[in-house]
Amino acid sequence: MWGLGATAVGLVGLAVAAHRAMIAVKPGVAPPPMGEAARAEVAALEGRLMGHVRVLASRIGERNLSRPQALQAAADYIREVWEAQGFAVAEEAVPAGGLRAANLVVELRGSPGPGEILLVGAHYDSALGSPGANDNATGVALLLEMSRALRGEALPRTVRFVAFANEEPPYFATEAMGSRVHARTARRRGDPIWAMLSLETLGYYAGGLRSQRYPFPFGAFYPETGDFLAVVGNLRSRGLVVEFLRHFLAASDFPVEGVAAPERVPGVHWSDHWAFWREGYRALMLTDTAPFRYPAYHTHGDVPGAISATAFARAGYGIIRAVRPLAGGA
Repeated sequence: MWGLGATAVGLVGLAVAAHRAMIAVKPGVAPPPMGEAARAEVAALEGRLMGHVRVLASRIGERNLSRPQALQAAADYIREVWEAQGFAVAEEAVPAGGLRAANLVVELRGSPGPGEILLVGAHYDSALGSPGANDNATGVALLLEMSRALRGEALPRTVRFVAFANEEPPYFATEAMGSRVHARTARRRGDPIWAMLSLETLGYYAGGLRSQRYPFPFGAFYPETGDFLAVVGNLRSRGLVVEFLRHFLAASDFPVEGVAAPERVPGVHWSDHWAFWREGYRALMLTDTAPFRYPAYHTHGDVPGAISATAFARAGYGIIRAVRPLAGGA
């Protein structure tokens, strides 16, 4: 944390500016009413999402390079789901001190040509000692359901879906982090990544006052109730935050908050989007705010029963509906 000097004053000013930018898009976009058809779609999505979460966090459980067979089982499951959806799955090696890990990659090619790329990713490993239901089986589940929802669509931008290995410590922010490998390789190839979305810890929503905490100084401007989806970008990605919020609010009545903040603010860079910022790409994290809300974060209690299943499905429905126009679709 910082003292109450010039740095804090600057951050307060930034928080005010980001908050005003977010509010500016809300009055012009009225959330649509959730009719019977939409409610039925959310209910069906809930069942599919939680099915994936239970496989990853209950049947497989803790999955990282300290339990390599479990990590491989998670990768095999993701591959099986994508192949059943009709995708050809590419594997990208992630060197990690002689141990085997891999990113899994599928694409919906843009129409009429590949052109720009919208990359959506989620890490499939879990923290040491944790079955990782929320962190990050929820992100992987939504990744799999998003590819299912968008498959077969003729979208102007290519949508690349990536399941990343090795996001959790001790690999976070190292050269053995799966998203770091992919982002660095993409930059070297000259991949035209228009934007990246990181699906990170999306399944816990709490209704009580003071159920939400923040790094300084954002608590002065954002809700005390942890019932919202957070859209987090760095300063370069501020326009992308606003654009995502606009599309989300046009599709969903689920609570959402957005911020563009300096990368040094605690929590702002804590996921795979960080790797893309390092390579100069615009990127966002979509999250329930993880340790600032979720009591079971990185513990053995991060199990499927801790997930707010219906709220997770409602947030996921809005995210999928926001990604379609980001890819250039109607």
